[in-house]
Formats: sequence, structure tokens, C-alpha cells
Amino acid sequence: QVQLVESGGGLVQPGGSLRLSCAVSGFTLDHIAIGWFRQAPGKEREGVSCLSSHDGRTFVADSVKGRFTISRDNARNTVALQMNSLKPEDTGVYYCAKGTTWLCGLGIHEFDYWGQGTQVTVSS
Repeated sequence: QVQLVESGGGLVQPGGSLRLSCAVSGFTLDHIAIGWFRQAPGKEREGVSCLSSHDGRTFVADSVKGRFTISRDNARNTVALQMNSLKPEDTGVYYCAKGTTWLCGLGIHEFDYWGQGTQVTVSS
């Protein structure tokens, strides 16, 4: 049974940092791509970052490039999203998602299982 459980969200001031974590089960990260998405109120879900399994390549959305970093721990089957220099526009529900193959992209159709999400609010 595939499961993804996010944690680490919360309220942070602009310029602050948060580290999100996603614990996965039912598959292994060394064979499947994993990604992070977010959805702000009234907006469509958008890809933030993803990590391919075989070659470790990462993709990062332009809006978070240089501020967000995705990483994985194969031994613990967890994926992290380190978010620095947070801005109010980063506010939203963040989801991790399992890819359909080892190679990732940021399209929603490239992912088949999703976590329930964790809320991130950036506000003073």
C-alpha cells in the first residue's frame, strides 16, 4: 500500500526557513521519482521541485530556484524540502507525490499518489 505523509509545515515570517519532510511507504525512493507541489487558495496546484531516482537529477520551479532544495534519504525512505528566504507568495498547502517512473518532471500527470498535504503560511 502506497502512502506519503508530509510534516513540517507551519507559520513563518518572511525571510524565514522551514524544512518539510515526506515519509513514504509501499515503494522505494531509489526506483521512483518523487516531487513536491503546492496549492495556494484559489489557484491551481503547481510543481515546486522533483528528484529523479536513478541519476539524482533535480528540477526546480523558477519561482523557488535558489531558495528551495529537495533531497532524499533512501535508507529512511524520506524526502525533504528545505525552504529558505520564504516569501508570502510561498503560502499554500504543500504536497509530496510519487512519480510514475524514475524520471521526474513538474507536471501533475507525471505523479500518481499524493500525500494529504501540510500547510505553510508565510506572514508577518
